[in-house]
Amino acid sequence: MRSNGGAGATNLGLRRFTRGRAAGRLGSNRTMIVSRIARVRVRSAALLRRHWVQLALSIRVTIAALAAFALAKLVHLPLPLWAVLTAVIVTQMSVGRSLMATFDYLVGTLGGAIYGGAIGVFIPHAGEIALFGVLALAVAPLALIAAINPRFSVAPITAIIVLLIPTMTHTSPLVSALDRVIEVALGGITGLVVSFLLLPASAHPQVVTAAARTLDQMAEALRALLAGLTQGLDVDALHRIQDGIGQALVHMNVVGAEAERERSTRLVAGPDTGPLLRTLLRLRHDLVIIGRATTTPLPEDIIARLQSPLAQIGGAFTDYLRGSAAALRAERQPLSLQAVESAVDAYAVEIAAVRSQGLTRYLPADVAERFFALSFALEQMHSNFQDLQRCVAERAQSAAKPPDDKSA
Repeated sequence: MRSNGGAGATNLGLRRFTRGRAAGRLGSNRTMIVSRIARVRVRSAALLRRHWVQLALSIRVTIAALAAFALAKLVHLPLPLWAVLTAVIVTQMSVGRSLMATFDYLVGTLGGAIYGGAIGVFIPHAGEIALFGVLALAVAPLALIAAINPRFSVAPITAIIVLLIPTMTHTSPLVSALDRVIEVALGGITGLVVSFLLLPASAHPQVVTAAARTLDQMAEALRALLAGLTQGLDVDALHRIQDGIGQALVHMNVVGAEAERERSTRLVAGPDTGPLLRTLLRLRHDLVIIGRATTTPLPEDIIARLQSPLAQIGGAFTDYLRGSAAALRAERQPLSLQAVESAVDAYAVEIAAVRSQGLTRYLPADVAERFFALSFALEQMHSNFQDLQRCVAERAQSAAKPPDDKSA
């Protein structure tokens, strides 16, 4: 009996131990599942923040297409397709771009409809050969105008539709032109209204983002260029650096035009984007001059004297570029120029010493040209940093204003 009692107690203990281990494993599994869910949520939130502008655009485009189709059906338009397509085309990344796209599309459509309708009405084209001739007469001048002014790029397409649709629907060219204008107007207005009211995106934050990204690129480029003064810089590498900055500035000019369109129509209040764009363009020119001076290393005796002040300038300049980029993103006041000015003063003192000791007197003409061009470019970059500081300060002051002041 005691033996049986001891065995029962042992079995009971084993069952409790097994249940405890199972509960522990279950708790561990639950913890792992909760941890994985939390990681997925964090990653999803980060992905949503990173691509919020693109997601908002897709929502606006979808709503604009559905709304245009519903309105076209409501007013019994013969071809709702063109209203839907127009709404999708004019719904752009920012309100400013939507304004530009709507205006250009409507102008091109109106011009193409008037010209195509006039050709269809006043020039008979009953047979296929005549239709070929009329089609060529309608497309050729409009294609030339569109090549000269991209605003009319849709005009040839509109003229083709106005001429060919009557042959399929048995309507007159005049009615076809009128329908086309109404369809495009309905789609354009729908897309523009959706861009204004549903998750509107201004071009001004895109300008700031693009400018900050460009400043980061400039900081990396300056670091690579100054390193090339001691060991030289490969021409292909130099071109890649400069081309990347050039492409960023092209994008900034496009977004800046959209921001100015918003500002001119009083849709958004904010500082003029022109000074910031011009300052970045001048900084790019400074980098071009520095790049030309780094194609071959400077003489060793000069590099030995300038290595320390150049390292100080490189650190101060790149830090200021990156700090300005961060200040633009955070809409805060710019960094102080004290470190930059100290580095420039130290470099100027060493340059004066090099010249007074005659180290530049017998340099070859091309080396002397690169030497003095480098000093000029660094001084110009210092001057342009002062303009950059003002631009960043204006952005910070604009962001700090209360809503009532922004609308003023």
